[in-house]
Amino acid sequence: MKRFEYLEARTVRQAISMLQRYGENARIVAGSTDFLVRWRAGVWNPEHVINIQRVAGLGRITYSSRNGLRIGALVTVRALEQHPMVRRRYPALAAAAASFAGVQVRNLATVGGNICNASPSGDTIPALLVFGAECRIAGPDGDRWVALDQFFTGPGRTVLRSDELLVEVRVPPPPPNTGSHYIKHSPRGAMDIATVGVASLISLDGRRGLCAEVRISLGAVAPTPVRAYSAEESLRGQSIGQELIQSAADSARDGVKPIDDIRGSAKHRKEIVGVITRRTLEQALNAAASGPMTFEEQRRLTVQAAF
Repeated sequence: MKRFEYLEARTVRQAISMLQRYGENARIVAGSTDFLVRWRAGVWNPEHVINIQRVAGLGRITYSSRNGLRIGALVTVRALEQHPMVRRRYPALAAAAASFAGVQVRNLATVGGNICNASPSGDTIPALLVFGAECRIAGPDGDRWVALDQFFTGPGRTVLRSDELLVEVRVPPPPPNTGSHYIKHSPRGAMDIATVGVASLISLDGRRGLCAEVRISLGAVAPTPVRAYSAEESLRGQSIGQELIQSAADSARDGVKPIDDIRGSAKHRKEIVGVITRRTLEQALNAAASGPMTFEEQRRLTVQAAF
């Protein structure tokens, strides 16, 4: 393990100033749940580690019907899971947070860290994608907004420059008659990294019952979390039934090219994509048509299935 200089930032400006000074040789940490593992393994060897845990204002969650959900980068995954408006308005996101590691890790790990690690299997990312999340990035020249689906450039890589910091995630309010669901499949349940994670969202036209909007996001099946655009297009504007759902699930399955690794073969992953996509779409449609499920109902359905 390589030694590093430990620094603490108390403001966003101070953190950016440190990043400007140390550039590519610095790494931002908060909960440090991923950093410690990768540093000990020699994967990450920064010369300077900048802890932003004490930066004021980044640990808040707020919600309004007009502006939607605003999540500070330092909000813990556990706080996200337990927030009443997340459970009520964004059930797939609450379910994704509940599937993240164990409670002890969720109490430390931050939403910003989960996003910035840019893991293809990051648990919160598929759910944030289907809700149309945007990232507020602070840098020397001020703030800029980047849609989450444009934030990732590869495994462990993002659009963040060496002198920039993710400070907030904004999630628009979901339309009326919207249902969402998230399912993670992994060999050992929540304590393991996802073999496949799928989030689906469906919004219905209240007058005709047609699909006004649909989003499907897949994790751990590509270099970055991805949207299943072809599957979505097959449902948008349609009166959705079981046959269309199965067709969309097949399209999502056929549209991915996962890899073989210790958690599952590419063939296994493709099959799981089809199964979980169908299940998430069914539950999202049911919630959109009959009203949102309680978090407890959502969580029971999100428990890692045995296939």
